[in-house]
Amino acid sequence: MGVEIERFLRLVTELPACAHTESDAYTTFRVKGKPFGYLWPRTATVGLKQTLVEQAALVAERPEVFEVQFTAGGFGWVVVHLDGIDLDELSELTLEAWYLTVPEDMRDVSPTPEALVEASSE
Repeated sequence: MGVEIERFLRLVTELPACAHTESDAYTTFRVKGKPFGYLWPRTATVGLKQTLVEQAALVAERPEVFEVQFTAGGFGWVVVHLDGIDLDELSELTLEAWYLTVPEDMRDVSPTPEALVEASSE
């Protein structure tokens, strides 16, 4: 189990209209200018936008993999430890973060989690 940073990067860049901005400590992933994820290479963790319910469920179920990052605008962001998650689950959570952020008129171009996994494997 575990996902390498390079694999996560391939997965997230497969999302339509995904852009990223790098700083010294982390990379921010955006769709149409709005953030939906972060990557901290130093700690091999990502932060992903989720619903408040999903945030609570993930942290309660596997606190060794998920941490509460913060809440904002009715959403709960989670820190995901890449060494504790498999690619299928990470692709679902990443897609959900993108979907919660993307403008409604783009939701019909949403890939499936399976398609993200397949594309990131190439």
